[in-house]
Formats: sequence, C-alpha cells, structure tokens
Amino acid sequence: MVIRGNSASGKSSVAQGLRDHYGRGIAIVGQDVIRRDVLREHDTARGANIAMLGSIAREALDAGFHVVLEGILYADRYSHMVTSLVRDHRGSSHCYYLDVPLEATLVRHASKADAAYLEQVTDAHLTSWYRELDLLPGDLETVIPADSTLRDTVARILRETGLACASPVPPPGWTSSQGDAVNPPVLMSDPRVAAVPVHECGEPLVDVRDHGFRVDPRKQDPLGAFAHVREGVLARLKQARSLLPAGTDLLFVEGYRPLALQERYFTEYRDELAAIHPDWTAEELHQNASRYVSPPEIAPHSAGAAVDVTLVDQDGRELDLGTRVNASPEESHGACFTHATNISDRARHHRTLLLNAMESADFTNYGTEFWHFSAADRYHALMRREPHARYGPIQQAQPADSATQERGPTPWPGFDPRTGNKRKASNGDTCA
Repeated sequence: MVIRGNSASGKSSVAQGLRDHYGRGIAIVGQDVIRRDVLREHDTARGANIAMLGSIAREALDAGFHVVLEGILYADRYSHMVTSLVRDHRGSSHCYYLDVPLEATLVRHASKADAAYLEQVTDAHLTSWYRELDLLPGDLETVIPADSTLRDTVARILRETGLACASPVPPPGWTSSQGDAVNPPVLMSDPRVAAVPVHECGEPLVDVRDHGFRVDPRKQDPLGAFAHVREGVLARLKQARSLLPAGTDLLFVEGYRPLALQERYFTEYRDELAAIHPDWTAEELHQNASRYVSPPEIAPHSAGAAVDVTLVDQDGRELDLGTRVNASPEESHGACFTHATNISDRARHHRTLLLNAMESADFTNYGTEFWHFSAADRYHALMRREPHARYGPIQQAQPADSATQERGPTPWPGFDPRTGNKRKASNGDTCA
C-alpha cells in the first residue's frame, strides 16, 4: 500500500489506523522518518532516502509483512521507486492519494498540538510545499477526497486491499503464544517452558503506584505486593502506555504474586477441575489447570515478570475487551483466549490495541488470557527464542518501602495477612 498526499493530509494517521485495525504484520515505512530523522537530509531529486525507502519496503515484503509506504513522495522524484515496487511485488499493490485542498491543509496544520512544530513549520512552508493533485503516472492511484473521514478512509483501504478479512502475519522468528484454530496456545505446563534456564539478574521490585499508573484495587493485598514488578517490566509498561492512542490508557490489575499465593491458586483451580472431570489423569489436570493458572515453579507473576492489564478510557472507565479480566475458560466459554472468535468487533479492536502496545514494548502475551503479559521470564524467552530467562521466581513479598507502608491498602476479603495466602475463592478470580 502506498499512501501519498500533501503535508497534513492525514497520511501517517491512515497508516497507523491500518495497523491499529490489523495488528502485527504491517510494516509502516514513513518518508519523514527515513529522510528527516534517520538521514537528516532535505527532500531533493537525488536524496538518499529515495533508494532507502524502496530497499526497506522490499526487505519487509520479502520477510512476509504487509507494507504501508507513506509520505508526500513527490511524483517527479519518487515515481520511479514507487512504480518499481509495484511492478516487482508478487502480491497485490494499492496506491492512494489523499486529496486535501491547501485551505484545508492549513486548517489541519493549525490544529496540531505541538507548539514547537507549529513554530518551526509555518503556513508559508506548507504553501511552498503544496502541489495540487500530484498523481503518479499510469493511473496507479485511487484519489480519496478531503471529505472522507479517517475512519472511512481506513475502512475503505482495508476493504479494497482485502486486509479487513485477512489474518495478521506475525513477524519472522516469532513463536505464536496466542495460537490459532489449528495450533493451540503454548501452555505454561509445556516442558519446553520449564526447560528454559534462568540466569537471574537480581533486578529489584518497584511499585507501579509511584509512577503515575492507574491501578485497580481488585487484587490489592495488605503489603501492596500486587502493585510491584521488576524494574525492567516497569520500563516496558511505560513504553506500552505511550503507544496507546489518545484517550486510551492502561489499567494495572496485578503484578508480583508471592509464591505461596501462586501455589494456592494453582492447587485450588486444579482441584476444581478434578471435581468437574473425575476421569482426568493427574497429567491432564496439571495441563488443563495451566491454561489458567501457571504452575508455581515457572509462574511469571512470582518472578515479578508478569502483569495483568486492561484498557480504560480517559475517564478511567474500562473498555469492552470481551470478558472481565480473570474470566476462566469455563466461565467465558473460551472468550478469555486472546484470539477468541466469540467476541464483538469492538472488543476485538480493543484487544488489538492492547496487544499491539504491549508486544511493541517487548511483552509476550499468554494466549489463554488476553490480559496477561510477561517479559524476560521463561515463557517470554521460549516464545522469543532467547537462550535464557533473566527473571526467576523470588520469595520476597516486596522490598521494604516506606511510601508503600504509608499508603496502607485495605486488606481485600479472603486474604490471610499471616501467611500471604488467598483463601478459597468461589468467584473464579485467579489467573496465570
């Protein structure tokens, strides 16, 4: 896909909209990123960015990505590169020109929130750069008029390119943790997970509440252990949060879980399954319990490596992601699985937003739970084909932290402050 148009015509917004809908497997190749940020060169007929844009697009196509090439891409300078890409590509190609009049361009530009950019790029610049209906030769392009909304433009391109019905393509070298209709998700009980060696890095636990995150109290404990994660996990959370669209935010539900609590969760859920399926063997019970609760010896939560998160709007209201956080496979009829098909389009869109942000920040999702992500633990290492994990289970409930003690969270029902264990729960609120 090639998306061209004058400055402020909405090219980058359309490209991002395509990725937000489709998910991983779309590579966005932006002219400004290469020309301005990477090369810091002016846009000239002999610019090095022209060949570089073509090379990056070709490499991404060869690697199996769908490619969105976007930029002003003046026809007299970039047409040879673009037409060569279209000619050589073995799959389908679609070129679009966003036709926005100069007057509308200036209005859109003035609405940008970046004051420094507005001071640097003036109306005079935009006027000098503007070229009316600067189309590529050979009737390659479909012209999209200015009155087409962002949503309509994205929907049209998805429909015309076939991406609206296509399955996302994972980046090369990845093992899918979410699974699909043919290949089920890799479970925590898989022997390959336990076989991953741990080279414990000794990174401390830190409290996400000290870093401006929205924190849900549903898994709150007297010591505040639930709100702690490893330092590197916190850094990834900050990055993921920054990648969400405006008006959308992360809601942190749970992080670190003491080993004693993890052991209790696993045993309780395994016993529940045994009561429902008395004919299952011990191995079958262990494997099926691992769909929803991690075995204690490899549990990412007990390593401070995992987080349970969902999305909220700017007012803190939870968005619809298909099921409640911590819904079991039995309760949700499998809708808790990340790529479940028995959820609404709206819920699917919200899940895609969450998955894109978290995976772009180097988290790995556990495919039976759309809300569960981990980093640098055994499961993450296996999925990313890394030689070892950096985080293993740790015994400490949390580091002594005066700020946390002063915060004084109220014990939630069922928590035993003497042992740090959660008593028998009947509402199915445990998870991996």
